[in-house]
Amino acid sequence: MKCTWNLVQELKPGLLMALTQVAYASANVLYKLAINGGMSISVVTAYRHIFAALFSLLLVLLFERQNRPKLTWRVLLMSFFSGLFGGCLAQNLYFIGLASVSATFATSIYILVPVITFIFSVLCGFEKLNLQNAAGRVKVLGTTIGISGSMLLTFVKGAQIKIWTFHINLLHTHQNGHIGTPHADSGRKWLGVLCGLASGFSFSLWLVIQTKLSKEYRSHHSSTALMTLMAAIQATVFALCVEKDWSQWKLGWSIRLLTAAFSGIVVSGLVVLVTAWCVRITGPLYASIFNPLSLVIVAIFAPLILDENLYVGSVVGAVLIVCGLYMVLWGKNREMRRAQLASSDNENFEAINIGAVVISTLDHEKIDCGNNSRTNSNTNIV
Repeated sequence: MKCTWNLVQELKPGLLMALTQVAYASANVLYKLAINGGMSISVVTAYRHIFAALFSLLLVLLFERQNRPKLTWRVLLMSFFSGLFGGCLAQNLYFIGLASVSATFATSIYILVPVITFIFSVLCGFEKLNLQNAAGRVKVLGTTIGISGSMLLTFVKGAQIKIWTFHINLLHTHQNGHIGTPHADSGRKWLGVLCGLASGFSFSLWLVIQTKLSKEYRSHHSSTALMTLMAAIQATVFALCVEKDWSQWKLGWSIRLLTAAFSGIVVSGLVVLVTAWCVRITGPLYASIFNPLSLVIVAIFAPLILDENLYVGSVVGAVLIVCGLYMVLWGKNREMRRAQLASSDNENFEAINIGAVVISTLDHEKIDCGNNSRTNSNTNIV
């Protein structure tokens, strides 16, 4: 019994991270169904952040009611931009891309975010190429491979791959002026590709802002609640400006309510907490390794329930994106380990120097004591 419990504890981080990727993949499928069922993209994004904000505020009341740090205008400003780039803007662009192209492509753009973040960090001076060492060259090569995979996924089809001998078509197309046809024309497909890439850049910018916010406001639940609250306000104002059909705001007991509640509470709420726990236990690299799992899930089940076609070009492009991601992560992990070793060596070197000084001082004291004793003995002899 004890061995079984120990095995469960060892496997728990991996199982939880796998479940988070199932949640991401499920949210993508639900969004595709809701949007193609006629729901406005801006409205579903607003509802998602409203549910996420309510859930985050509940967690603040439960866990951080008494020990929140002081709120400053600088923190509020960073929360505003964090909610804008990581919530309202990134997700509206992402779901326009999801409605215009396949769910597999949209998920591939999400997987490409670490590569986009690396490019953005180099351009802004947060990262250095370091082409003199192997880790730097691998990161650049991985970035190139990831971008090549996304281009291949976008432009090359090839032979069609039949995974299922039957399919359950849950996708019902509504011609009501909303973006959401399963077979988008060329112009709409380009719009989806550009919006997906813009969403990736927006999300990467959010990572930079969120890093600074987490250092300045060291209260996880409160920081998340501030971000989701700002995103909810921004997304709601945006939806009210662009959506004039008030019937779009009616959720009812339908796929709309399920999509908004699931994405807000589970994806923006529970998944964030589980990921933060796994990062604290196993480190960020272990958690990020599971990201391509959602792409695999979507690629397998999209032909079954969304009537999407899977092609050789899509598979090869997705494989290249995953390989590029792992190369960038490997290079980054190698640089972090090297920096830790250098820091550890410096600390050991300082400790050795301090020890040498202490030993040297003790030796001098012993020599002085020996000389004094010999002098005293000579004096006594005289």
